[in-house]
Amino acid sequence: MDKRTRAQQRADEIDISPTRLLAEIERLTAERDAAITDKDEFLAALQRERAEFTNFKRRTAEERQAMSGLAGEILLNKVLAVADDFDRAIEARPATTADDPWVEGIAAIDRKLRQLLESEGVSPISAEPGTPFDPREHEAVAGVPGTDHPDGAIVMEVRRGYRLRERVLRPALVAVAATAEPPATSAGNAGSATDPFIN
Repeated sequence: MDKRTRAQQRADEIDISPTRLLAEIERLTAERDAAITDKDEFLAALQRERAEFTNFKRRTAEERQAMSGLAGEILLNKVLAVADDFDRAIEARPATTADDPWVEGIAAIDRKLRQLLESEGVSPISAEPGTPFDPREHEAVAGVPGTDHPDGAIVMEVRRGYRLRERVLRPALVAVAATAEPPATSAGNAGSATDPFIN
């Protein structure tokens, strides 16, 4: 009868030959290397997914902000149309109604509207007569010859322009001083002594 304990019997059954141990080490090393490779691939995939998700969130936020800004600009342009109507109504009020409380109420509403626009970052573009025309802020709708202003200077503001913070929301429509066109020469006096281009 075998007097060895069960643990001794199991220990005796284990093959501890160098060849067997070497093979087992190689198998475990290969499994470890495969696990490290899998871990690196999963980590790289996770980092890519995280970067893509971060970019997606940033793009979504930018698009949302752009859409919100666009919607805000559309609304502000509609409000500016109402402000234009107030401008015309106040400019056209008869002098006889200057002290009328109803007219004063309309002017107070106009002031509130201007304060609202200002609180949203909307400010008027300067288009005073005599100031130089700036194509970034003004849109010329007429050329006015024979004025006291230098050529290219604003003669009159036709419609007020507005800026939203640092960007032009709506350019000012202006009439600009222009030099008079030279009179066209007729065929009958071509080559006359008064023609400045003839020697």
